Amino acid sequence: MKAYDLVELAGRNLRESVLRNSLTILGISVGVASLVAMLSLGIGLQQLAGKRLEKAGIFDTVFVTSRRDFRGMNREENAGGASPEQARALDEPARLEIERLPNVVEAYPDLRFITEVRYAEKPHLTMVAGLPYSAGNTDAFEGLAGSFFSSDTAPEAILQKPFAEQLLGRKPKPGLDDTKAADLAKELMGKDVVILYAQRAAPSSGEETAESYSVISRRQTLKIVGISDVDPEGMRGPVRANLFLPLKLAQNLHVMQASDLRDSMRSFSNVPTYLSLTVRVKSPKQVEQVQNAIKKMGFNTFSILEASRSLQRFFKVLDLFLGIFGSLALVVASLGIINTLVMAILERRREIGIMKAIGGSNWDVKLLFFAEAGAMGVVGGVLGVALGWAIGRVINFGTNLYLERQSLPPENLWSVPWWLVLGAIAFALLVSLAAGLYPASRAARLDPVQALRYE
Repeated sequence: MKAYDLVELAGRNLRESVLRNSLTILGISVGVASLVAMLSLGIGLQQLAGKRLEKAGIFDTVFVTSRRDFRGMNREENAGGASPEQARALDEPARLEIERLPNVVEAYPDLRFITEVRYAEKPHLTMVAGLPYSAGNTDAFEGLAGSFFSSDTAPEAILQKPFAEQLLGRKPKPGLDDTKAADLAKELMGKDVVILYAQRAAPSSGEETAESYSVISRRQTLKIVGISDVDPEGMRGPVRANLFLPLKLAQNLHVMQASDLRDSMRSFSNVPTYLSLTVRVKSPKQVEQVQNAIKKMGFNTFSILEASRSLQRFFKVLDLFLGIFGSLALVVASLGIINTLVMAILERRREIGIMKAIGGSNWDVKLLFFAEAGAMGVVGGVLGVALGWAIGRVINFGTNLYLERQSLPPENLWSVPWWLVLGAIAFALLVSLAAGLYPASRAARLDPVQALRYE
């Protein structure tokens, strides 16, 4: 049988039982729609998480520490290398060397210290940290009320929302956090806070030993320019800061760090040393290359990209389960195909007998039923993809409407890539052809003599 005759005959047969075939195609469409909708949700959530983390500067970040600061840790990494006491110091020359590595955007120290902060002459003990000026271009301060630092050395401060409430003498109730950062900013914006800190200074003239140094009490006045509603250091846990100031300003203050206490037995040096560095890379693709280069310099490294592999495994498992549950409806729809084609055999026994009597082979009969099943699968797959896309857009619209009422930015929770569209249609076609195996085989086995006698 020629392909043109096969297509024409299959189309005519499908048009004869419009209602039954339409209901079968509708069942396939619903199955494909559920598959597309569920997988689109999983893909959308994965893309949303990836974009948010990448824009926040997490995937393209490498954390660097000195091996001398972790005695007894990372033994495998240190095996065969210098002992912790002989390890290279993570100082300013090392930072500049790391910053000059290929694909490195910047390398800045992690400067944080616990100190007394005074507001309205009332003391508050809290953690203070320096932020690079480039942090203003990330999503870390998306919920910022006010403005970011005007320059990298400006005497300005950004407060975390809980600490701002503490300065105003408020005690937020757990689960009832109704105070918005914008309301706190209206009361605190432009006000001054004073930080009191200890500064390590060079030994005064006349000292006999180079190991001695002076600790001087200093104070710095900062103007409040913003209140952050989102924790920009959510991964730091108990050591996260409540007050941020420009990193260059923090470096110029020469605040006494834990590394200074560690080096108290060494000779005094104006070259600062750091407990850790944060290295920003041009792209997450170059993170591993930069890590290897830093390790060769004698430092320990860690990146969130390494830890994200477990997150990727989670989304793969989620996509698998969503695909399985979405495919169940399509499997149920395949039963409708089997029922439709079996009923077609009973109604067209005489037609099948005539086909065989005039020279049609068993393979021609099978091809005819396969063509009908495949046509229903393709049409149902196309309609199902369109229906699944429409369902995703409606739910996405409803979700964004809810987020807008909650004063939250809109998000795109659904994504329908082209490979999913083509894969869904191909999967519907395969399921339909598989469902047509039994009816096609049954039709091919009909005895033409008995079929011609059928009324």
